[in-house]
Order: sequence, then structure tokens, then C-alpha cells
Amino acid sequence: MKNNETRISEFILLGFTDVRKLQLLFFSILSFSYFLTITENLVIIILANIDHRLRTPMYFFLWNFSVLEIGFTTAVTPQTLSHLLMGNKNIPYVGCMMQTFIYFHLGTTELFLLAVMSYDRYLAICNPLRYPSIMSKSLCTSLVYCCWIGSFLLIIGPFVVFLQFPMCNSNILDHFFCNNTPLIQLLCGDTRLLELLGFITAALSVLGTFIISVVSYVNIIRSVLSIPSATGRKKAFSTCSSHFIVVSLTYGSCIFLYISPDQDSKVEFAKIVAILNTIVSPLLNPFIYSLRNKQVQEALENLLRQFKAIAKG
Repeated sequence: MKNNETRISEFILLGFTDVRKLQLLFFSILSFSYFLTITENLVIIILANIDHRLRTPMYFFLWNFSVLEIGFTTAVTPQTLSHLLMGNKNIPYVGCMMQTFIYFHLGTTELFLLAVMSYDRYLAICNPLRYPSIMSKSLCTSLVYCCWIGSFLLIIGPFVVFLQFPMCNSNILDHFFCNNTPLIQLLCGDTRLLELLGFITAALSVLGTFIISVVSYVNIIRSVLSIPSATGRKKAFSTCSSHFIVVSLTYGSCIFLYISPDQDSKVEFAKIVAILNTIVSPLLNPFIYSLRNKQVQEALENLLRQFKAIAKG
């Protein structure tokens, strides 16, 4: 091992700021956002599993997406909250590696599931008569499993290669969690192969699933525009507009961040995108997707009435 190589037992995360008042302010905002995120996604999971009106392929994928959102934000937010509250910025090496893997595994699984959901909307709108027979319960379950397994297989190779590199000189990460962008900058040796693997992985996961979503929505738009009734066009667009918004937000940030091969010039941008992906999106997605949907609102009202009846009885 070279002299400038070292075995690191823990990392120091620089986080957002060293100003104590700002740390407490960020803690308050982030903790409230995290509470709302968990609550919203749990509501969707519960409603989709207990209300018979929501037992459709679309809501099956939505509640699985909510499970991913809870895991995705939980992989980062509690540790960030602890650091903001306690002022302790240390994280063990093993914990850092686990956080990195979980973050990218769940994030990649989300991308795969978004592509599946785009295809689901394509079938529902472009092939409504065949949709019930194609999107069977067994196929929906298999697609979700494929998202999880495919994500694991895609990122495990680059992650194992990453673990083979020793760290050089510093254990300071200019981020609020263990993200790959600052971690790669600490590695000793020639990291060009690792960066190439990362680029290929990002291209397959981000651009690959993005192309599936784009093709699906191009066909959806064509199909909707061919509907003679204005009311019919409006109804068809309303069923997929929410998903289109989430797809645009997710892929827009990922493409700009992870497809770019230049690691040195994007650390600050990485923080901004990470805040969007890990905090803002999981908070907004349940509302964009489901909570403003009439069926979900009716299911929620029915559940609240049942709780009130139990409380009174």
C-alpha cells in the first residue's frame, strides 16, 4: 500500500452549514418534512391495501412506489437530522458504505418502477380493452420484483469495484450524506474505470428507463389526441398527468447530475439535486400522484368515518 493510502474507519460529513442557529432551523424544517413524507406515503399504502376500489394495477404500483419513497428518504434523512441536532458530523465507514448502496439501490429501483408505471398508463389508455387481461396481478407482482432485482444486479458490480479502492489523505465528505460524487474524489489510484462503470450504470438506469417513459407518453399523447370528444381527451390526460409531472422532475435532476462524467465540478450541484430527490420529491409525490385523486380522497374519507365510528362506539 502506498504511503498516501490509509484505512479510514469513519467519515466527516460537512453537511449544510456550521452555524448552529441555521443547523437548528434546518433540523426543524427537515424533521417536519420527513414526518409529512412518512405520513403521506403510509396513508397511500394503507388505503391501496384496504379499499377495494383502489385494488387496481395503477394503485398497486403506486403503493409500491410509496414503499420505495419511505425507504429512500429514510436512508438519508434520520442520519442528517441526527447530525443537525447533535452537531456530530461523523459516520462510520461501514455505515457510510451501507447508506451509499441502499440510496442507489432504492433510487434505481424507483427509476425502473417509474418506467413500469409509464408502460402501465400506456396500456390503460392505448389498449383499454386488453388492459385487464394483460396487467394481471401476477404480472404486476413480477414486474415489481424485476425492478428490485434488476436494480441490485445493475449497481452491485460498480459498488464492488468501488470497495476495492483505498482512500487517500482525507476522510472529509463535502455532502450531507454518503453520496458517490464526493466519495470518488477521496479514492486512491486511477478511477477512470470506476467512473466509466458509473457512467454506464447511470446511462442504463436513467436514460434507459427515461426512453421507455418517453416512448410510452408519445404513444399516449397520440392516442389521446385521436379521441374525438373533448371530455374524453380531458379524462384521459388527467389519468396520466400526475405521473408525467413526477417523471419530469425525477429524470430532469438525475440526467443533469449522474450522466455528466465530470466529478470535480458538480459537488455543490449534487447537494441541491440530493435535497430535491431525497427530501422534496418524496414529500410532493404522494400529493401529486394520489392524494388529490378523487378515488383516493373518497377512500380516505371512508377510512376516517370508520375511525370516528370506532372512537364513538
